Amino acid sequence: MIKVTNLHKSFGKVQAVRGISFEARDSEITGLLGPNGAGKTTTLRMLYSLLPPDAGEIRIDGLDPTRDAMEIKRTLGVVPDSRGLYTRLTARENIRYYGDLHGLDKALLESRIEELTRTLDMADFIDRRTEGFSQGQRVKVAIARAMVHGPQTVLMDEPSNGLDVMGTRALRHYILSLKSGGHSVVLSTHIMQEVAALCDRVVIIARGEVAADGTKDELLERSGCDSLEDAFVKLIGSDEGLLA
Repeated sequence: MIKVTNLHKSFGKVQAVRGISFEARDSEITGLLGPNGAGKTTTLRMLYSLLPPDAGEIRIDGLDPTRDAMEIKRTLGVVPDSRGLYTRLTARENIRYYGDLHGLDKALLESRIEELTRTLDMADFIDRRTEGFSQGQRVKVAIARAMVHGPQTVLMDEPSNGLDVMGTRALRHYILSLKSGGHSVVLSTHIMQEVAALCDRVVIIARGEVAADGTKDELLERSGCDSLEDAFVKLIGSDEGLLA
């Protein structure tokens, strides 16, 4: 579970995050929905201790990223926007490297790699170098790397970017399986169909602030709209960044 309270982050004179608060519960998928530049990625980077907040409080499974950075890395699985694969390594070597960093026993690590290879359908490319991989292949390796140590809480930053229809369907199926397994999943996105298909709760972020927070039905009721797309536009007070 994640609890964020009054989070702030500035870069010089630019206030990227201005008092964001929300919760992400276990066995739920929480969507961070907003236009590009709204503050979603900055918020995620503070959650996984890449950036220190200027103010506010974060608790992830009871831990504070500003004080418990190493413990946080054990309880978190992160799929960043950049994917960040080592292109000179094979997919298997990328995943194994992260398992080694987490101190996994060799037998357990190899078992986890085989399990993730089956689950994510990576057998055709698991022993190929990742240089030249398609977007779908890169995302699968990034997910496997994030999940190899069995984290409870999973952060995903726009994981479907660049995926084709079949890749997107496979990704959604896997994210739903994480929810069924009791994980807390935070999904940053600007794609309305993704929110409709996956999210139990939605945190709409605009201009570094929470514009609305609730279930999909609650957001529709609050906005008085019949579709999430229209609700999104009304709740952020603009049609900026509507990319669904």
